[in-house]
Amino acid sequence: MMTEKQNDRLLVRLQRLKAKAAAVRPDDRAQIRALLDDVGTLRDQLMRECARLDHELNRAAVRVTAITAYGRSAQSVRALRRGH
Repeated sequence: MMTEKQNDRLLVRLQRLKAKAAAVRPDDRAQIRALLDDVGTLRDQLMRECARLDHELNRAAVRVTAITAYGRSAQSVRALRRGH
């Protein structure tokens, strides 16, 4: 599970890669390849984090649905006990 600190590290890496990309000369193929590799690695990490967050949001939505259903059920039971 990613922490806020790890997410901050990813953002810092992205900023550093942007700075590197601005400094790379167009004719320096080795640096361009290294930069592309770094960008690909960071992209993969960001995609994993997005998938994890998506999964977490889905789980939260399921919990909300279950809590809402439980609340409605409890409310209807209370109404039946009161004779409504």
